[in-house]
Amino acid sequence: MGRGRAKAKQVKVARQLKYNSGGTDLDRLKSELGVNDSPGEDYDELAEKYADYADDYGKDDRDGTSGR
Repeated sequence: MGRGRAKAKQVKVARQLKYNSGGTDLDRLKSELGVNDSPGEDYDELAEKYADYADDYGKDDRDGTSGR
C-alpha cells in the first residue's frame, strides 16, 4: 500500500518536466559551461591545427576508397 501517492507524484513531476520547459536561462547555462562568445578565433586555431588531417581524411569517396 502507499504506491498510489508515490506514483501520482512521479507522474506529476514527469508532466511538469515534459510540458513546462520554458524556464531555462540560457545565458546562465552558457556561463556555467564556459562557452566563449567569440567562436571565430577558436575555430581559426582549430582549423589551422587540423588542416593536415583534413587533407588526408577529408576526401571521402562513397565506393570505400579514401583517395590515397
